[in-house]
Amino acid sequence: MNTHSACPALDDRVARLRRLAHADPRLEGVLLYGSWTMGEADAHSDIEAYLYVQDDRLADFDGQAFLEQLAPLKLAYTNMHGILAVVFDDLMRGEFHLTAAGAGIDEVPTWRGMVHLPRPEDAVLLDRSGRLARAARQLAEFRSPEPVATAGQLINELTNWTLMLAHVLARGETARAHNLLHAVVAPLQLQLCRLLRDSTAHWLTPSRALEQDLPAADRSRYTATTAAAHEHDVRKAACESWHWSRDLAAEAADRWRLHTPPELRTLHEQISGLLNDTR
Repeated sequence: MNTHSACPALDDRVARLRRLAHADPRLEGVLLYGSWTMGEADAHSDIEAYLYVQDDRLADFDGQAFLEQLAPLKLAYTNMHGILAVVFDDLMRGEFHLTAAGAGIDEVPTWRGMVHLPRPEDAVLLDRSGRLARAARQLAEFRSPEPVATAGQLINELTNWTLMLAHVLARGETARAHNLLHAVVAPLQLQLCRLLRDSTAHWLTPSRALEQDLPAADRSRYTATTAAAHEHDVRKAACESWHWSRDLAAEAADRWRLHTPPELRTLHEQISGLLNDTR
């Protein structure tokens, strides 16, 4: 194994998972993803993996019982995304996809652009047929999102969701506006910012390592878009958020020669007016 993290406990758990997987004939393959495969794991990281079960054994494969061999569990349940989520006795979290090997392994190459496995030979803990290693190797090369179409998509998303934010604020729903601002608008802004800074390694979780990845000026703009769930603070943060969105959009338009239709420019001004009216 060539991947080492700053968390010996996680390294040991991965090694034990490898041994357990090889000893269980129902498993055709096991693929790790997440911080361990990126060499970024630390004492606060979790363990994330796909368990590819032979198609005719999936129905009777007890994932919880399998993972109890890995370490004692304090919690195990199927989460809202259909993933087996666990908490081990040392408070390490885990997420395990129990997937039929046939179609599941074939799906791996479709993750290009979303999942990066810089060392696929380390991410593949078990591969009885050779299919999984071949599929994982297609994720070895990092692919940054295509900038022009992605920037246009993000600008439209920010426009749409900020308009909703303005309407919610006008209705007086401070808590809902607070959630929209932080859970929906902010991740889109951070993705657009990362695209502009050529820093897309943490694309799917754009707040990850923000302090190291983005310049101080961007971090300051992001901080200005955050607020406590008090009406005045949320309204002020929403206006700061929209200002930053427009500045990022203008920078993207200039860099990639994006065409901004007149009706979109008008809509942007109307959103600014709505947000100013809610102050």
